[in-house]
Amino acid sequence: MPPTPAATRRRPRWWTELLLIAVLYEAYSLSRLVVRGDVDAALRNAERILHLESLTHLDPERVLNQVVTNHVLVGVVCDYAYATLHYLVTPLVLFWLWRRRPERYRGARTTLAIATVVSLAGFMLFPTAPPRMIDGFTDTMAHFASWGWWGGGASAPRGMEHMTNEYAAMPSLHVGWAAWCGWQLWRHGRGRVSRVLGVLYPLFVVVVVLGTANHYLADVVAGLAVMGLGALASPWVLRGVDRARDGVAMRRAESKQTGQPIDVDQRSVA
Repeated sequence: MPPTPAATRRRPRWWTELLLIAVLYEAYSLSRLVVRGDVDAALRNAERILHLESLTHLDPERVLNQVVTNHVLVGVVCDYAYATLHYLVTPLVLFWLWRRRPERYRGARTTLAIATVVSLAGFMLFPTAPPRMIDGFTDTMAHFASWGWWGGGASAPRGMEHMTNEYAAMPSLHVGWAAWCGWQLWRHGRGRVSRVLGVLYPLFVVVVVLGTANHYLADVVAGLAVMGLGALASPWVLRGVDRARDGVAMRRAESKQTGQPIDVDQRSVA
């Protein structure tokens, strides 16, 4: 996606980016409150997804979950990866783009924001319990809780489980954000290492979310889909923002011109 003309003007202010993050977090909090009382619907939706996947024989979650559960080292690594990488790698890639690729930052950030908003809408409209809440799966985060800082309820620190939306499996933001990170590393990184990481990181996250029984394969596909939607919508959103900003600047300039007093020479000419 080529940068819009306004994208090359200057690097966005850091405080506006923090404000955007705060707005997205408040939207996530709203989705948590909306879904909290709809547990039965979340469990029904989970059963529907599992039934559909079993009919198509596209259900690798069970096998991967058994592998992660039966091997302590694999399980601990996957649990730590699930609990940390989502919140570390994405901000680091954002900061790297902001510092090193400012002409690409606005488009990449807008893609991520749109995909996140669409995902939050999905959490509210289609609440889905993760596989770890369904019989036949093992909650590896609870199984290996003694190895980490998290409790048995979620990947959040002990005592802070209420801050997470337990029924936000569909779509997978973990996978969507990881795909976004890999895309940015592949397109804007320099050298073979960044491209290899751009491919391996999303694949690793897919294995992690399935193996820890936090997402279904359908969630993975949906996470990739919403990120693709964000990429398609980003240029349109940026053009609309730029047009609105240019219109405001033009009106301000016109108001300043009409408000200027006429000097003596201008009155004599008139």
